[in-house]
Amino acid sequence: MAAVTAAGRGLSVLLLEKMDQAGRKLRITGKGRCNLTNTNTLRDTLPHIGSDARFLRNAYGRFFNRELMDFFEGRGVPLVVERGNRVYPASGKALDIFLALIGELEANPNVTIRKNTTVKAVETFSEEGRRQATAVILERGERIACRHVVLATGGMSYPTTGSTGAGYRIAADLGHTVVEPVPSLVALRCAEKIPQELVGFQLKNVELSVHDAGKELCRHFGEMTFCDDGLAGPIVLSTSRVITRRLHTTQEPLAASLDLKPALTREQLDKRLIADLNANGTRIFNDALRLWLPAELISLALPQMHIEYYKRLNQINGDERRRLLAWLKGVRFTITGTHDFNEAVVTQGGVSLSEVNPKTMESRLVSGLYIVGELLDLDADTGGYNLQIAFSTGHAAGQAV
Repeated sequence: MAAVTAAGRGLSVLLLEKMDQAGRKLRITGKGRCNLTNTNTLRDTLPHIGSDARFLRNAYGRFFNRELMDFFEGRGVPLVVERGNRVYPASGKALDIFLALIGELEANPNVTIRKNTTVKAVETFSEEGRRQATAVILERGERIACRHVVLATGGMSYPTTGSTGAGYRIAADLGHTVVEPVPSLVALRCAEKIPQELVGFQLKNVELSVHDAGKELCRHFGEMTFCDDGLAGPIVLSTSRVITRRLHTTQEPLAASLDLKPALTREQLDKRLIADLNANGTRIFNDALRLWLPAELISLALPQMHIEYYKRLNQINGDERRRLLAWLKGVRFTITGTHDFNEAVVTQGGVSLSEVNPKTMESRLVSGLYIVGELLDLDADTGGYNLQIAFSTGHAAGQAV
């Protein structure tokens, strides 16, 4: 987006691509469907963004979701708005978003794209105490003189696409403060053993909350799935964004609670349990659990409830009913960590926002150096918010160079 915007102003642009193909990460985003933005208002969008969302007000004021949608639709990519105000290409193919961008660049005579080209460093020249970017140095030693450099290398998530954190190193070498990158929007590891029959099983309309020393850190409602060593799925990814830095910094486990019946209060659910127990008195507990649970969850539930498998429901006493109630309203998990960058949707952390001009994305330390996208200490919930950050900051830099 930075290259497209700068070239559209008639500037001479050289795009240096580390991989043998450009846009690898863009082509796999959203499971290959590319949730490129969200139609929420600015006011409703900012709470979905971590660190300091106010940093984006200027960039969003000039190029936000409507402008982004007009950009792609104006280049022959029809879009659709789906549940949660998420915007996708109507074809359901991320490739169409990539082709619109790369097609624009390839058609512009002001643009040169060099693939299989790794940048090692940005050269600067100091004058009167102010440094100015003057060239980029390639891994093979070649020096390319330039007036402006835009760092748009992405973070560390999905490193096989080329995002290995090189941009953080280049920025740090130039004196920038880099908040330690950690994986975000990622599956969570649990101390508890997940039964094999639960792996891949999806729960809908459940609520996951996480606590630290009794203090609630976050609460999310929606869908989740189980994985080999813990929890995954939409509400787990949203939860990870809130707790990932704490987990990676302190290495201390956190307590999670899964409410399987969030639509019912404890009192309402207790009344239902009493009625079900009375109406099905001769049924065996092991079998009757299907009254309240999917069959797949029974292997997880039975050992934790401490109720005899073959007890008849009319033999369930008050303490046992309360244990059943407590489990349905709060399945306990001990969160010990997250999956790594290979599975993380985004990177949390990056170049300190205080060292970047929010209007232009220009470094406050080096004139002519611009830092955009996932390299910045900005990340957001799922829903198209992270790609909007990338496109808006890229556009701001492309306008400013």
